[in-house]
Amino acid sequence: MTTQFVHLRLHTEYSLSDSLVRIKPLVKRVAELGMPAVAVTDQTNFYGLIKFYKAAQGAGLKPIAGSDFLVANADPDGKPTLITLLAMNNKGYKNIIELISRAWQKGQQQGIAYVQREWISELAEGVIALSGGKFGDIGVALIASRQNQAKELLSGWMADFPNRFYLELQRTGRDNDEDYLHAAVDLAAQAQCPVVATNDVRFLRQDEFEAHEARVCISEGRALDDPRRERRYGDQQYLRSPEEMAELFSDIPEALENSVEIAKRCNLDIELGKYYLPEYPIPEGMTENEFFEKISYEGLYKRLERILDPQAADYQERKKAYETRLQFELDIIIQMGFPGYFLIVMDFIQWAKDHDIPVGPGRGSGAGSLVAYSLDITDLDPLQYDLLFERFLNPERVSMPDFDVDFCMDNRDQVIAYVADNYGRDAVSQIITFGTMAAKAVVRDVARVQGKSYGLADKLSKMIPATPGMTLEAALEQEEVLREFLEVDEEAQEIWEMARQLEGLARNVGKHAGGVVIAPTKLTDFAPLYCDETGSGLVTQYDKNDVEDAGLVKFDFLGLRTLTIIDWAKAMIDQQRAKVGEEPLDIAAIPLDDKPTFDMLKRAETTAVFQLESRGMKDLIKRMVPESLEELIALVALFRPGPLDSGMVDDFINRKHGRAKVAYPDAQYQHERLEPILKPTYGVIVYQEQVMQIAQELAGYSLGGADLLRRAMGKKKPEEMAKQREVFAQGAKEQGIDPDLAMKIFDLVEKFAGYGFNKSHSAAYALVSYQTAWLKAHYPAHFMAATMSSDMDKTDKVVTFIEECRQMNLQLLPPDVNTGEFQFSVDDDNNIIYGLGAIKGLGEGPVESIIAARKDGPFKDLFDFCARVDPRKVNKRALEALIRSGAADKLGPGVDIDYDRAVMFAAINEAVKTAEQKAANQSAGMVDLFGDVIPGGDPEGDAYGEFHKVRSWSMKERLHGEKETLGLYLTGHPIDEYDSELNHLVSSRIIDLKPQKESQTVAGLVVAMRVMKTKRGDNMGFVTLDDRTGRIEVAVFSDTFNEYRDLLLKDSLLVITGQVSHDDYSGSLKMRADQLRLLSDMRQERARELCLAVEAGALSANFSRQLGELLDPYREGRCPIVIDYTRQGARGQVRLGQAWQVRPEDDLLQRLRDTYGPESVHLVYS
Repeated sequence: MTTQFVHLRLHTEYSLSDSLVRIKPLVKRVAELGMPAVAVTDQTNFYGLIKFYKAAQGAGLKPIAGSDFLVANADPDGKPTLITLLAMNNKGYKNIIELISRAWQKGQQQGIAYVQREWISELAEGVIALSGGKFGDIGVALIASRQNQAKELLSGWMADFPNRFYLELQRTGRDNDEDYLHAAVDLAAQAQCPVVATNDVRFLRQDEFEAHEARVCISEGRALDDPRRERRYGDQQYLRSPEEMAELFSDIPEALENSVEIAKRCNLDIELGKYYLPEYPIPEGMTENEFFEKISYEGLYKRLERILDPQAADYQERKKAYETRLQFELDIIIQMGFPGYFLIVMDFIQWAKDHDIPVGPGRGSGAGSLVAYSLDITDLDPLQYDLLFERFLNPERVSMPDFDVDFCMDNRDQVIAYVADNYGRDAVSQIITFGTMAAKAVVRDVARVQGKSYGLADKLSKMIPATPGMTLEAALEQEEVLREFLEVDEEAQEIWEMARQLEGLARNVGKHAGGVVIAPTKLTDFAPLYCDETGSGLVTQYDKNDVEDAGLVKFDFLGLRTLTIIDWAKAMIDQQRAKVGEEPLDIAAIPLDDKPTFDMLKRAETTAVFQLESRGMKDLIKRMVPESLEELIALVALFRPGPLDSGMVDDFINRKHGRAKVAYPDAQYQHERLEPILKPTYGVIVYQEQVMQIAQELAGYSLGGADLLRRAMGKKKPEEMAKQREVFAQGAKEQGIDPDLAMKIFDLVEKFAGYGFNKSHSAAYALVSYQTAWLKAHYPAHFMAATMSSDMDKTDKVVTFIEECRQMNLQLLPPDVNTGEFQFSVDDDNNIIYGLGAIKGLGEGPVESIIAARKDGPFKDLFDFCARVDPRKVNKRALEALIRSGAADKLGPGVDIDYDRAVMFAAINEAVKTAEQKAANQSAGMVDLFGDVIPGGDPEGDAYGEFHKVRSWSMKERLHGEKETLGLYLTGHPIDEYDSELNHLVSSRIIDLKPQKESQTVAGLVVAMRVMKTKRGDNMGFVTLDDRTGRIEVAVFSDTFNEYRDLLLKDSLLVITGQVSHDDYSGSLKMRADQLRLLSDMRQERARELCLAVEAGALSANFSRQLGELLDPYREGRCPIVIDYTRQGARGQVRLGQAWQVRPEDDLLQRLRDTYGPESVHLVYS
C-alpha cells in the first residue's frame, strides 16, 4: 500500500517575508508526488488563496485553505506564539477571514498582525487548529519544561476545538525539534489529543535553501553572513514526498495518517464567479427593474431635447431609433441582472457632478451604451458615432459590465469617500496589488545580501534595459555587453544565478490606482482585509481578478489629469466671462465642428493637447490632416504600433487624400453591403466594432456572436478560428453571399482584427482631446496657464509649455509676489502670470503665507515684505529664490532690473534681522523710542539707502539666477551678451538663413538635444539652436557627432557651420552640421584687440596697479590690450606690450565693465 500524507503547513511567496513557493509549480509538484491534497497557510493572509484554489482544482487536487497566526502574548515582554487554522467548511472559511481582517485592523504593531487568544475562541467554529509545533504556546512551554502549563494550555485549546485540535510534530533538522517532539508525544498520550506531522514547507526542492535564505535577508535588510541574523529555517523545509515523510516518522505512523484524516475533514467550497451587487435604494411601490426603465427613458427624453430638433421632418423616425435601441439595451441589462450596477455608477457620477467634480465623457467600451448616455454616466451619443452596446455587455458571454470612470485627479478621493459613506464603511474598500522582485531591483538586492560591492551591483543593474516588464532572461538575450560581462566575472555570475531564482516573487503590497469594491453586506463576508498600521488604506486581500471571482463587483475610479486642467482653465475663463456679464462656459456644449480648432489641429500645433502632443502624433496629424471629430477618433485609434507597422495608417491616409482608391475593404475583394460600415474610415478596418458589424452583415452573426468572433480573432487560437471559419462560411451562404468572396474578406478581417481598436474608448478620449484643443484655440492663455499649473513640479515640462506660449505669441509675465498666485494665472489683458509655486525652493507653505499677508495691500519693498510674511514659512532660502526668479522685482529701488536684484539680494540679511527685531518687540509689548526700526517705515525715506554702493548684477548672473529657480531664461537670452559681436562671428542670424549649397555659419543657444541610433547602429544627434531671432534644427551625423560630442550639451552657446536646406516635413529650414565651435572659443580666436576707453579725470591714483591685477589672471592669451586715453583737448591710444596679451573671456570683460563702466569696454574684430 502506498504511503499517504498531506502537507498541512506551507507558506507560498504571498507570505512576503519568506518562502519561494509559487502556486503553479507547487500544484504541479504535489500532483507529481501523488498527494491528493495540499494546504496553503500563509502568514495572516489569504493573498494567494483564490489563485491556489483554482489551480489545485484544475489539477484535480483538493485545496485546503488555512493561515498561520501569531498569537499575542499575555505578558507584554513575552514573545508571540504560533497557531495554524484550517477551514473545514464555509463557516470556518468566513471565521478565518474575519480573524485575518481583525488581526490587521486591530492587532497590528510595526507592520506585523497579531491576534488575541480570545478572538480565536470566539471564531473557532468550522475550524481545525494545529498547535504550531515548538513555536506554538504549548511547544514553548514544553521546551522550557513547564509541563503543567503545557497541559493547561492544551486543555484550553481542546475545549475551544473539540476533536479539532492537533498537536503538531516536525522533524526539520532544527534546534529542539526532537526534544519538543518527545515531550509533545508524551503530552498527547496523557491528554488523549491526536498528533499530526507537518514539514513547515518554505521551498519545493532542497537545493533552493540558499535562495530562500537570501529572500529572507532581503525582507529583513540583513546580509547572509551577518552573525547577528536569526537563522530560523533549515534545508529540510522542502516539499518532501510521502515516502520521505513515512521514513522520517516511521516511529509515529499515526502522525501521517492524521494528516490525511484532516484533509478529508476539510471540505471547502468557495463560490466563484457569482456576483453580488449592493442594493440601490428604490422608491416604494416599484421594483428595481421598473425604476431602472423609468429613469432611463426620462434621461433619454431629456437628452433628445438637446440633440434632436422636434420641428425636423424626420424627428419621429430618429426618436424611434433611439427608443428601439434603449429598449433593446434595457432588455439585455435586466435579463442579465445588472440594473443595480448601472444605478450605483449613475449615483456616484451624479454626486460628483452635483459637487462640481469633473467627470470624463466616458472610457472604454461603456461609451457604447445608450442607457449609460441616458443616465448621464457617459456624455457621448453612441448612435451618432456607431458605437455598439454588445462590445460592452454581451448577452452571449456573461461577465460583469465594467465602467471605468475618469474623475479629476484632485477630487477623486472625495467620490470614493462618498461611496464609502453611502454604502457603509465596512462594505467599501480599495483593491490590493502585489509588488514583485523586478529584474533591475532583484540584482541589487541579491548583491547586497551576498555582501558584493555596490559598484558591481550598480554596473550589473545598469546593463539591464529599463523597459517596463523587462526580465533577466530577456535582458540576457538582448544585451551582448551583459553576456560578455557575466562570462568573465565570477561574482556577477553568482548574483545572476540567485537573482534568477528570486525574480518575480511577490515582495510587498500596494493599492490599486482606481479599483473600488462595494459589497452588499460587510466586506469580510467575501474577502479578508488588509490595512496599514494607522487603520487607513483599507484594501481587500484579493487582487482585482480574484476579488471578482469571490463575488464582489469592482468599480474603476480613475484620475485623469486632463480633466483637472480643463476644470482649472474653465474656472479662470468663467471669472473673466462674469466680469463682462457672460454666462459660464459649458464645455459639454461646445460645437464639435469648430473651424479655428481644426485649423490649429491641421497645423499640428498640438503641444499640451491631450493625446496629440507627442512628436510621432504630430507627424501623423500632418500626414492625415483631420477635418472632423470622426477623423480625430480614427487618428487616436491608429496611433499605435500595430496599425503604424502594418501599413494600415498609410493606407488610410492615401485613401483619404485620393492617392489610393477607396474600397470596402479591398480593391480585389469587396462587397457593397460593407460600404456603410467602412465609409467613415475610407474602407480601412480601424475599429473592433467594424469587425463585429462585418460579421453581422456578411454572415448573419448576432452582435453578441460577432463579439465572440472578434475576441477569437484577437487571441489567434487556431482551433477556435477553424470553428469560426465554418460558422462564417455557413452564415455567408445563408445570406446569399459568394462563399469564396466571403472567405477572402474573412481572411482580410482576421489579419486586421488584432490591430482593431475599441471605438467607444477612442471616441470618448477623442472628445476630451477635442475639448482641450478647442480651449487652446479659443482661450489660449487660460488653457496654457492651467496646463503649466498641472505640471508645475516638472520643470522640463513647464519649459516646453513656456516655449509653446512664445510660439503662440502669448505674453508671459515674470512671477510677482504682489499679483501672482500659487498656480499660473491670467490677468484681464490675457497675459499669463507665472505661478509662484513653480519657483524652485518655494513650496506651497511659503506661497500661502505670502498670499495671506498680501490681503492687507501690496508689499512696498523687501523690508515691508519681511515684516508681514511669516518668517518660519518664508526663510532666507525662499527669499533668495524670490529675488533671483524676479518675483520680487516690484519691491526693488526701481533703477534697473540688474541693479534692483543686486540691491535686494544684498539687503536680505538686514531685512530679515529688522523683521525679527520688530516681531520680538511686539511680542514683548515694547515700543521703540526712536520710532520704527524698519528703514522702509518712513514713506519718504529710502528703504535701500545703505545698499546703494552694491555692484549691479551682470546679465549673466541675472539669467543664471532665473535658470536655477525657474528652469529657463525669462528676461533675456545668453546670446544677448554677444549681440554687438555676432556680425563678426557668424555669416547670418537664424531668421535670415536661406537654403543654399554653400556653407553658412550661425550661433545660438542649444535649447533641446536628442541622440538617436542610425540604421548602422552609430549615434547621431539633433540639436535645436536658438539665437532669439529664430530657431533651427541641426542634424549632427555620426562622424561629426563623434568629433564634437563633448560640445553637444543643453544650454551651451555654439557656433555651427553647415549646409541649410528646406525641410519638407516641417515646412521650415533644417541644417546639417559640418563643424561646431563654442562661441567663447570663437570670440577668443577672432578678436583683434580689447579696447578700454578711459578719461583722465575719472582715473584713480592707483589705476595702473588696479588694471594689472584685473588683467593678470587672463594673461598668456593672443588678444592685445589697447587703452583709449582721453583728457582735456587731447586723445591717444596706448597699446600694452606682448606680456599683457589676454584671453578675452566673459569674466574678464565683466570685471572691466564693473570697474570702468559698461560703455568703456569693447572688442575690436578684424
